[in-house]
Amino acid sequence: MSDPQAIEQLFSLTATQAEVGRANQILQPTLGEHSVLLLDGDRHQRQRHLLMPPFHGERMRAYGDVIRQITNQVTAEWQAGRKIVARSFMQEISLQVIMQTVFGLDQGDRYTNLKQNLQAFLEVTATRLGFVVALFPFLQRDYGAWSPGARFNRMKQGIDDRLYAEIRSRRQTEEGDRTDILHLLMQARDEAGQPMTDGELRDELITLLLAGHETTATALSWALYWIHQLPEVKARLLAELASLGSDADGTAIARLPYLGAICSETLRIYPITMITPPRILTLPMAVMGYEFEPNAMLAACIYQTHRRPDLYPEPLQFKPERFLERSFSPYEYLPFGGGNRRCIGAAFALYEMKLALATILTQFDLQLLEPRPVKTIRRGVTLAPQGGIRMQVVGRRSSFAAPDQLTTVPAPVGRSD
Repeated sequence: MSDPQAIEQLFSLTATQAEVGRANQILQPTLGEHSVLLLDGDRHQRQRHLLMPPFHGERMRAYGDVIRQITNQVTAEWQAGRKIVARSFMQEISLQVIMQTVFGLDQGDRYTNLKQNLQAFLEVTATRLGFVVALFPFLQRDYGAWSPGARFNRMKQGIDDRLYAEIRSRRQTEEGDRTDILHLLMQARDEAGQPMTDGELRDELITLLLAGHETTATALSWALYWIHQLPEVKARLLAELASLGSDADGTAIARLPYLGAICSETLRIYPITMITPPRILTLPMAVMGYEFEPNAMLAACIYQTHRRPDLYPEPLQFKPERFLERSFSPYEYLPFGGGNRRCIGAAFALYEMKLALATILTQFDLQLLEPRPVKTIRRGVTLAPQGGIRMQVVGRRSSFAAPDQLTTVPAPVGRSD
C-alpha cells in the first residue's frame, strides 16, 4: 500500500486485529524468540515498554558527546588527497557507537573480542548468501565445517557466548552510575516488577545491533552523497553549521532545521527498507474498497509512498526544503514504519546521523569521486549505495567560522580505501 489513507488504516490496527510478530518469525533463528520484533499482544507491549526509556529525552542526549568523539576518532587519520569509501567509515562509526552506548565498552579485551565477533557476523549477514542463510533455518544446518550453515552457526554461537558472558559479568559487578543501554535494560522492570531474563536481554541486544548498525551507516553514506552531489545543498548546510560556532553542543546541532531537512530527505528518497513489516490480519478488513480475509498480509510500501508525485513533487529530485515548507503526516512519511510497531530507535538514529554529519563536515572538506549517479543495491534488508560512495579528502578545516579555509598536507601516495 502507498496511499496515505490506506496506510492510516493499516497503522491504526490493534493487536487484536493484526499480528506483526508472526510475520517476522523467519528472523527467529537469528534474533531469538524474545526479540520485540517477533512478539505480539501483551508480550510485545511489555518488551516495548522496557526498551523505550533509553532512547528518549535526557538519556539519549547524554550520548551526544560519545557520538561526536567516536566520529572524530574514526576520521582522525584522514588527510588531504586520501581516497575513502564513505560506507566503510560510517559502518565503523555506527558499530563503535553501539559498542559504547549499548554495551558500555570502548577498550580492553572484552571490547575487542565482542567487536570482532560482531563485525564478522554483520558483514556476513549483509551479503546475499549470508542474508539468505540468516533467514532460512534449513540453510543453517551443518553440512560440514565449511558449509554456509556451519559457519553461520559458529559465528552466532560465538556472539551468544560473549553476550551471555557480558550479561553475567554485569549481574555480578553492576555499577549504579553506568549510563549504557545494557545497564538501563537490566534495571528496567515491568508492571509486575519483573526484570528481563538473560535470554530476553540477549535477544534484544542482538536486535538493537542488527537494526541499528547497517541502517544508520547506510543512511549516513547516502547523506554524504547527496550533500556533495549538490553544491547548493552543501553550501547552505555549511553556512548553517558555521552559524552555531565551534562550541555548540549536541542538542543545538540536532535542532538545526536544514540539517534535519537533509536527514529527512535522505530517508525519503532512499529509505533504508522498501516496506514496513507486514501485518497479518486476524479479522476481516476492508481497505479503500478492497476486502481482505484473516491471514492476509498487508504492508505499507515506504519506497513507493515516498515517491508519490502528489505528496512530493519531482520525487526523484533531492530537495531538503520540502521538509522546511510543510509537515508530512505519519502516513505520508514513514522511514521508520508506524503505528504500534514504529522503530523504537528512530529518534536515536536521527540524533546519531545529525551529529556524525555535523562533526565530519565541520572538520573536513570532501569531494565526491562518483562520475555518474550512484545506483542502489540490496545489502541484507537495506537499500545501500553501490560501491559505498567513493570520496576524496580535499583538506582539513582550520577554522569552521570560515569554512572555505583549509589546511592541506601532503597526500599519502597510493593510499585508497
